[in-house]
Amino acid sequence: MAHSTVQALPLAIVVALFALFIISGLRHHTSRPSEYGLSGVYTGRVGIGAAIASNWMSAASFLGLAGMFYLKGYFAMAFVVGWTGGYVLLLILMATQIRRFGKFSASDFVGFRYESDTARTLAAVILIIITIIYSVAQFRGIALLVSWLFGIDYVPAVMLGSLLLVTFVVVSGALGATRNQKLQYFVLITAFILPLMLLTRKLGYFWILPQFGYGAAIGDLHRLGFAWSEPFYNTTLFQWLALCFTLMFGTAGLPHVLSRFYAVPGIRDARWGVAWGLFFIVLIYWSAPAYGVLARLFEARNNIPFNAGDGQVADMVVLSAASLGGLPLWVIGLLAAGGMSAAFSASAALLLSGAASFSYDIYPRLIRPDASEKEKVFAAKGFFLIMAAIVTLLTLKPWGMIAEIAALAFALAGNTIFPAFLLGIWWCRANSQGVISGMITGVVITFAPLLVGDALPIISTLFPVTSSAFIGAPVVMAVMVVVSKLTAPPSEKMRHFLAHDVHDCPKN
Repeated sequence: MAHSTVQALPLAIVVALFALFIISGLRHHTSRPSEYGLSGVYTGRVGIGAAIASNWMSAASFLGLAGMFYLKGYFAMAFVVGWTGGYVLLLILMATQIRRFGKFSASDFVGFRYESDTARTLAAVILIIITIIYSVAQFRGIALLVSWLFGIDYVPAVMLGSLLLVTFVVVSGALGATRNQKLQYFVLITAFILPLMLLTRKLGYFWILPQFGYGAAIGDLHRLGFAWSEPFYNTTLFQWLALCFTLMFGTAGLPHVLSRFYAVPGIRDARWGVAWGLFFIVLIYWSAPAYGVLARLFEARNNIPFNAGDGQVADMVVLSAASLGGLPLWVIGLLAAGGMSAAFSASAALLLSGAASFSYDIYPRLIRPDASEKEKVFAAKGFFLIMAAIVTLLTLKPWGMIAEIAALAFALAGNTIFPAFLLGIWWCRANSQGVISGMITGVVITFAPLLVGDALPIISTLFPVTSSAFIGAPVVMAVMVVVSKLTAPPSEKMRHFLAHDVHDCPKN
């Protein structure tokens, strides 16, 4: 799909789509603190589900997941099982209880539950790091699409894509971006499934529900010599499980997902919001493997050599499948518009969440204690631009595939935020010393493979870069338990709150 000219028709479709988003955003534009994540915006149960799905359907899901299936076949099922399982974990163990705490951010929750400004600040810093890492994956997806649309190299595409994203958020208004998410999800799911239906129909497979029809394509791939669906082909069961559970734990600890439960008016809304979100997300996850299979099949039929080491080709396999399948250019443009929508939606939600962590949890506590609401919003806007600049600089280097970069953010969330929430909700003895020790341990575990993995191979074996929470999260929880047991318990007031307000235990 390499070219050096502007893709005029697909670009026109993308421009038209984002013009629609901007018009919708301007209708809701305000200057309230809620724009920048400082309080919740309730949009109904289905709206919460659509917002969760829109946030979640990032470049990693829209582009990266299909690319992982294209390259690694069955191994990529760990992403589907892990990400989906994370929402089930969230629904069962955390969604209802998070709502009962009545807080507006993950760091706000940590500070209140553990009665510690230090824990709150540490959580805010970790959330900002998660935001930056995950945003790098989104910016890479945006850059690849911009590169294709404008026919330019990767580095200038990173700069142009970043400028477009910041302009979109500033012009449309952050609150508009929030309310746009239902519209964005509708566009995204249409842009993803319609071309897949056309591809499977063209190949003669069952196309009305292409998620069920591409099994025949897998059989055809096997007959052509590709063991696409062989479990643990060129990998191990441990690597698969490690990635699966890391993504599961990380999903339950991502800040821009958790933030959706602070906006709901009741616990039933929190449950139904997750349920609807899971339904909307599954529609995408059922479809992504099909794109990977069909792209491999088109290549095999056209004698195009398979390049197992080209991550950039894999990350663009959704578009290449449509191109190899001979679909009309407007359909390919619709796919590109869907990919841009997914990446922009996730990036905006992530950066706004990170800006909220700074302006709500760090700025008024460590920098300007007497900050007004207006000054907090100004700080959020400024830090949004700073984070966007940092992410842009990091994206200039191709660290890996979109899904691999995203997995590192999930590993950090799974090693830090998830244990803090899980024990904070379900174990009343967990205290501030325990959570601080645990989160620091989680940070060390996450980055140890990158820093000392070459010198100590056992570290990389036990804690793979993208999959460290499989062992890391239990280690962090053990640290939290031991330290909490060796130090003073939380206050009686907090233990009473947990027992009676969070878990509905009868009063004595």
